[in-house]
Amino acid sequence: MRLAFMGTPDFAVPALQALHAAGHEIVVAYTQPPRPAGRGKALRPSPVQVAAEALGIEVRTPLSLRRNVAEHEYFAALKLDAAVVAAYGLILPSVMLDTPTHGCLNIHASLLPRWRGAAPIQAAILAGDRESGVTIMQMDAGLDTGAMLVEGRVALTPRTTASSLHDDLAAMGARLIVETLRDIPLPRPQPEEGVTYAARLTREDGRLHWDKTVQELDRQVRAMTPWPGTFTRLAGQTIKIGAVMPEHVTSSAAPGTVVDDRLLVACGDGTTLRITRLQRPGRGMMEADAFLRGQDVPVGTRFDLPHA
Repeated sequence: MRLAFMGTPDFAVPALQALHAAGHEIVVAYTQPPRPAGRGKALRPSPVQVAAEALGIEVRTPLSLRRNVAEHEYFAALKLDAAVVAAYGLILPSVMLDTPTHGCLNIHASLLPRWRGAAPIQAAILAGDRESGVTIMQMDAGLDTGAMLVEGRVALTPRTTASSLHDDLAAMGARLIVETLRDIPLPRPQPEEGVTYAARLTREDGRLHWDKTVQELDRQVRAMTPWPGTFTRLAGQTIKIGAVMPEHVTSSAAPGTVVDDRLLVACGDGTTLRITRLQRPGRGMMEADAFLRGQDVPVGTRFDLPHA
C-alpha cells in the first residue's frame, strides 16, 4: 500500500520499521519537530525522524496541522491508500482524516474504550488492570473514539512496569498494523460502556504520598517508570525511587517511616514497602545496599509526606 506514517516517540518506531519491511510504500513520515534536549539544549530529532531518515523516507515536521492549508494540500496530493498513526502528538483535522482511501489508522496502546487519551500504558498499571493491549482503530474527529479494527491483549503481572509494557505493546502494535493492512477488516463501533480516560502525565504525578496503601504506591512506582519517575524527600533532598517491593510485614509506624535498616517503609494501610532502587541528587540510580553504604538512613527516619 501507499502510506504515510505519523508518529513521534520510541513507541512508534517498531511499527514504521515493520511496515517498511513488509514492503509497503511509505512516501512520507510525519513527526513532531526536533526539541532542545540535554545540558546543551541542542535540537534533537524525534526517534521516528531518526528511523525514517535511516530508511530513506522523507520527513515532515509541521508545528500544527489544524489550519495548515499548505500541508492539507500536500497530504491530499500524495494519493494515499492509508495513513498509519502511532503516538504522533498532533491533532489531525477532518480534511486529513478523510483523505486516504482507507482513512487514518491509529495504533492505540489500550483495549478501547478503556483508557482513551494520552497515557494509557501508565493508567492501566495505576488502576491495577489485569490486562492491557493494543487496538488498531479507524480515526475520527473524537479523542480515540473511532471504530475498532483489530485488538491484541497481554496480561499484566504484579511486576509489570510502564517501561516493559511499552516495549511489549510497541512490538504488538507493529505486528498488528501489518496484519491489519494485509486484509483490512470491517470496523466495529466501540462499546458505549466502560469508557475511561488517561490524562497527560506531569512531574507531580510522580510524587509519592506515603499515606496511600502499599498496593497504590507499588503501582505508582511501576507506572511512572521511566517517566516522570517517582520521588520523595529525605533530609531535605529530593530522592528518586526506581523500584520497590511490597512486603507482608505490618507496622504501626507513621506513614513514610523507615522501620528496618534496609529501607522498609511504613505505608498508610499499616503495611510496608521496601525500596530496592533509588537515587540521590547528582548520582546515578543504584541498588538500596549501595545507597545505604553512602548515606545512613536509621530506623525511625521519616520520608516527607507531600505537604510536610
